[in-house]
Amino acid sequence: MAPSILIAGATGNTGRNVVKTLSQLLATTETLPNHRIIALTRSAQSPAAQQLAQLPGVEVLEQNWIDLTPAWLQEQEVVRAFIASHNQPNHFAEESTFHVAALRAGVQYVVRISTTAANVRPDCDAYYARAHWAIESLLGSPEFHGLQWTSLQPNVFSGFWLASAAEFIKHSRTNGKQGTLRLMASETAPVGIVDPDEVGAFAAHLLVEVDPAVHHRARYVLNGPVDVTGREIVQMVGGRIGAPVESVRYEDLSDLDAYLEREFMGTPQSSRNVVWSVKHALRTAWDGKCTASTTSREVLEIAAPKRTPAQVLDDLLKE
Repeated sequence: MAPSILIAGATGNTGRNVVKTLSQLLATTETLPNHRIIALTRSAQSPAAQQLAQLPGVEVLEQNWIDLTPAWLQEQEVVRAFIASHNQPNHFAEESTFHVAALRAGVQYVVRISTTAANVRPDCDAYYARAHWAIESLLGSPEFHGLQWTSLQPNVFSGFWLASAAEFIKHSRTNGKQGTLRLMASETAPVGIVDPDEVGAFAAHLLVEVDPAVHHRARYVLNGPVDVTGREIVQMVGGRIGAPVESVRYEDLSDLDAYLEREFMGTPQSSRNVVWSVKHALRTAWDGKCTASTTSREVLEIAAPKRTPAQVLDDLLKE
């Protein structure tokens, strides 16, 4: 069996392009010869998993990453890994268990997805951002000196930020009526929203480094190439419906409320106080702390994000 690079969350927002880019890089460069890519998924029959299975060097395995053990990682000869965890309240328990298993199994290097850099601190009001801080602190402890790692801190994903704008345009085009445009963005604060595919591409480049030691313990901030304000989103929407937007609500979290209720509040173990703290994560964006200017130099040198908000919005309209 050949040494492998494990992708946990291979069919997720960032994982899909990690697998695609990694397949291309291993096929076209001399680094890491004879390494295979293990793409983990909870459903090997899903369309996304089936597409990944067609890529050179990729083996799709139906396996939940939260159940991985040191013995399994050793059996698969995993030497490098990527993980994009969920953001549920048990995030720290499950991702930290993954890293302990990687340490015990002798995995050499892990690239993980964190969250918006301005929120990764112990006093952030949003619970999941504190969990990311705790994971980074755990990995930075002396006990983990045998595991090299890099934490990627991407800004808010562009599709998430622009989803309501795309739906508004589709509705207006279909019904000839506007309704109210509800945006999570503030009216004037610039935010460097980023395409998750480009985050995945950067992660793949790190995973094929001949010597990842240069990126050990690094925390890289990823933003899109340009900032966008709520007012600019409104202008983009108006241009695509051919008329000024009549009614706008900025800093609107009604869609997020519905998502949290649907995804997290179905079990008695879910704490509303904890789950609803997610909404505090938006404040750093509204305060202008998440601009494109905060992107790490290494990101710009290795695989600089290029997709603009306008390009992402137009792609959302094709779906």
